[in-house]
Amino acid sequence: MRSLTILAVALASLDLALAYPGMGAKLEEMKKLKSRQSSEMIGDLETLDDSELTPTGRAIKDILLGDALAEDLVNITLIVPPRDSAACAQDTCCIWKHIADDMRDAMIGSALRCNDAARQAIRLGFHDAGTWSRSTGTGGGADGSIVLADECEDRAENNGLEEICAQMRIWHAKYQSYGVSMADLIQMAANVATVTCPLGPRVRTFVGRVDNSAPAPVGLLPSPLDSVDDLLDLFTDKTIDAEDLVALVGAHSTSQQRFVDPSRAGDPQDKTPGVWDVQFYAETTNTNSPERIFKFQSDVLLSQDPRTAPTWQQFSGQLQGQIPWNLAYARAYVRLSLLGVYNINDLTECTRVLPPIVVGTFLNPDQLLLNAFLNGPRNTAASDALFNGDLLSLLP
Repeated sequence: MRSLTILAVALASLDLALAYPGMGAKLEEMKKLKSRQSSEMIGDLETLDDSELTPTGRAIKDILLGDALAEDLVNITLIVPPRDSAACAQDTCCIWKHIADDMRDAMIGSALRCNDAARQAIRLGFHDAGTWSRSTGTGGGADGSIVLADECEDRAENNGLEEICAQMRIWHAKYQSYGVSMADLIQMAANVATVTCPLGPRVRTFVGRVDNSAPAPVGLLPSPLDSVDDLLDLFTDKTIDAEDLVALVGAHSTSQQRFVDPSRAGDPQDKTPGVWDVQFYAETTNTNSPERIFKFQSDVLLSQDPRTAPTWQQFSGQLQGQIPWNLAYARAYVRLSLLGVYNINDLTECTRVLPPIVVGTFLNPDQLLLNAFLNGPRNTAASDALFNGDLLSLLP
């Protein structure tokens, strides 16, 4: 198989602690997190002996065990041949670079914040994969059924996903002839969206899932009104423990809610909507939040419960929290994205097609206007600009 052309020099021969800013700290955090996050095997990895594992199967098992990073830190830029060329056909990941580029272009606005397409894509990845549980057997999971079985339109818990589901159908029609499954398309979009949001991690990404057009089991997705007991029971049945759950809900950092309270549609869940930072964790526990900040009851309860509060606090520090959160989120999301997948050993890793990460800090270019929006009355025009990832203009 011919490899993709790599523009950047590979960092593999260098000491990663020197090659990547903060790498030493990330490795230390990885050691701390390893013993606290779930290491349960899933899919076909439950029954395969180590001697039967492919390199990809081994890599995924190591991620699930906490023996390997789930966040890709080698920031490389790729050039790929045309999508209809013989050279592209020889590399499984080549077509995915074309897809990832299409996705990234649709997920970022003029302020360089991620937009509503990105937010919906992340949520879609959660909602497709999250319909699997041990107690319901082999149905559901990351199998594309949320789109293929019209669950986007037919299930109330998927309100707000109609636009991204329609876009997924467009992308699937464009790329299906290249062997692209809807299941992979959904999870690729979630990971492209995550890294497109400033400061988001490059979550290791795998393709080769099998589509399923049968409806997924019902009642397996969380509600913003759930108790902590209900949430922990629900996610434990998905092999996702309390540490993983706290990491995963951090995706609300980029959020603007629309349906929990329609009268406040467009209100963000922290001060930096469209930015993948840990402000969400601190804001959830803040008793003096700006007027426009909207908090899910379930998030507030998770931030206070003794089983989840310590991890919540670990992620809350703007300087100290970003590294452990990105690491924990990446590991938890790799697990989530493979629930209900029973050919894990046959997958192909295509992390290298993802957009590059934003290293360091991100400063909103319109921060003064953003502050005015957060502390003022509801402003539909400003909410819409934030939905689009665009710069705010003068507020009335």
